[in-house]
Parts: sequence; structure tokens; C-alpha cells
Amino acid sequence: MSIKNSFFLERDKAVLVVIDVQEKLCMAMDDAVLKQLVKNVGILLDSAAELAVPVLVTEQYVKGLGPTVAELKEKAAAAPCYEKMTFSSCGSSDFVAALKSSGRTQVIITGMETHVCVLQTVIELREVGFDVHIVKDAVMSRNKQNWQTAVQAMTLAGAIPTCTESVVFQLLKVAGTDEFKKLSKLVR
Repeated sequence: MSIKNSFFLERDKAVLVVIDVQEKLCMAMDDAVLKQLVKNVGILLDSAAELAVPVLVTEQYVKGLGPTVAELKEKAAAAPCYEKMTFSSCGSSDFVAALKSSGRTQVIITGMETHVCVLQTVIELREVGFDVHIVKDAVMSRNKQNWQTAVQAMTLAGAIPTCTESVVFQLLKVAGTDEFKKLSKLVR
């Protein structure tokens, strides 16, 4: 496989996954980092909607951690949401079935916590052959060292580290289109 095929996202091959950005879990996070994460996940959700990239959302133990934060839940209103008790999103058979039935091979990962649910999901997705792109500025942990360790582990497992702007512009491919004009405003 070529380097380009491994590193570049294609809108007809990609799916965006938002892992466990839930109300009570957010209360344990650094406010400044959380604000940036919510902004970046929002940009990716808006971009996915504009570019017809499917979205899947997971929620860990909703009874204890609450639902997805309202701002993101609103942007992902049309997306299926899968409650889970396992840390890995792949522990939800409905999530796995939806991902497989999408026919998509590239998974764009966002969410929390990077060193728990995100890491385990990424490892399991890599194990079954998905190309995984971990959006470093759209995943977080309570502790920066845990975040760094998880990003390094996921990279060693073959996940592609990326950032919100890279995802948007890879999916867009070209400037000058109506889509470009609309989405480029989101990252200014």
C-alpha cells in the first residue's frame, strides 16, 4: 500500500467516531483543554455533516457518566449513539456492526479518555484492519502524561496521529469550492 493511501483521508472511505464526551466525565477534565476538545470535535462534526461522512457516537455507562455534552449531542443529532459498559467501543456489538456495515475503512477517532476508552478502541480497530486516524487535538485525558503515553502507544500500533485542521483539509482535497469556503471558516 502506498504512503498516501495510509496517511490521507478520503471522504468516501472515512467515518468519524466520537468516544464518550459525556457530561460527568467532562467535569473531571482541565477546563481549557476540554473547551478546545469540544470546539475541535464540533468542527469535525460540522465537517462530517457537510461532506457526508458518517458519524458514530459512544457513551460509557450513561447512568453514571451522563449523556454526551449538549453542544456535541446537538451537532451529532442524526448520528447513532451506542451505550457501552466495556471501555473499548468495540465491546458494543451494535457499534461494531454499524462500523462494518458502513463499508468504510478509515476511522477518525475523537473523544476521551485517551488512555482508556480511546486507546482500547484504537487497538481493537487496528487489530481487525481499520486505518485509524487519532485526532490528537480532539482526544484528551485528565492527565497530560496519560494522554502522551496513549498517543504514543496508538501510534506504535499503527494509528496515524493527526489534528483537526489536517482532517478537514484532507477530506476537502481542494480550495475554492463552496464546501471549502464554508468549512475553512471553522478553523480560522
